[in-house]
Amino acid sequence: MSDRYSRQVVLPEVGAAGQAKLGAASVLVVGAGGLGCPVLQYLCAAGIGRIVIVDHDRVEESNLHRQPLYRMSDLGLPKARAAQAALLKMNPAVRIDAVAERLAPSNAARLIEDADLAIDAADSFAVTYVLSDECQRAGKPLVSASALGLSGYVGAFCGGAPSYRAVFPEMPGQAGSCAEAGVLGTVVGVIGSLQAHMTLAVLLGLEPAALGRIVTIDFRTLRIGGFSFAGASEPAGTAIPFISASDVSGADIVIDLRSLEEAPISPIAAALRIGVEQVERGEARFPTEPRIVLCCRTGLRAWRAARALQRQGHSHFALVAFGA
Repeated sequence: MSDRYSRQVVLPEVGAAGQAKLGAASVLVVGAGGLGCPVLQYLCAAGIGRIVIVDHDRVEESNLHRQPLYRMSDLGLPKARAAQAALLKMNPAVRIDAVAERLAPSNAARLIEDADLAIDAADSFAVTYVLSDECQRAGKPLVSASALGLSGYVGAFCGGAPSYRAVFPEMPGQAGSCAEAGVLGTVVGVIGSLQAHMTLAVLLGLEPAALGRIVTIDFRTLRIGGFSFAGASEPAGTAIPFISASDVSGADIVIDLRSLEEAPISPIAAALRIGVEQVERGEARFPTEPRIVLCCRTGLRAWRAARALQRQGHSHFALVAFGA
């Protein structure tokens, strides 16, 4: 065995058998940004056999303070391909596949099918719920993380543990982004490194099990917390799914919750343009039979509108998150 992995193989928790497990593993990493960079670097360095990187974004100068995988020469390049090139220079023995597209309900099942474990490093509520739903169906573990401002968390879901929906059945009413709320590079660096560690723990089968646990860090006070959710129950009833715009049918009532200023043209031509506040105030009424498809940029407004319509007696929904 190469000296490359000698310092981890000497650990009794790893050994030659554990290193062989890592070398045989295929990991799907969704997001090659602030969280994804340390995840990718440490998993590649650890000798994961195959890493599939999914990211639709391109490298921007504002990324560089917290995404040290990239260089000034990478500006404008697709992140998935720039990350692939950097990782292969680090460890050419690892197979790195780059998928320069957005993770969506239309491709999630296909991407998860070939993976032993999925990593949610996208910091997108829609992506998290889509990944959790597909991993739960496929019986694959999901290691999800989020970081914003001076705090973050990492959790290991599905694969025999409760899903993300079991712990977070409701989406928040609103949420900030790194561009709006800011984030320290060290915050995403630590959270992403912890996410990589939790991934290795799951693949190696370390005890106590990482699956069914969440770890939280408050970087302002330097307090570490967390809890076990191993006994959490899945939400009752049918979950409101995220779908792709291509899954919308002519029988659906489609509501695009974005303003005309935000999105002058909707990708779904037949969509009604109604604000989420109007829906919540009950100013728009719809028949109860057809499916109502609610669309917005991140999925948060669509979730709010679905809950408001449920209170009005509707029960058949789907959500579309168009993304940035």
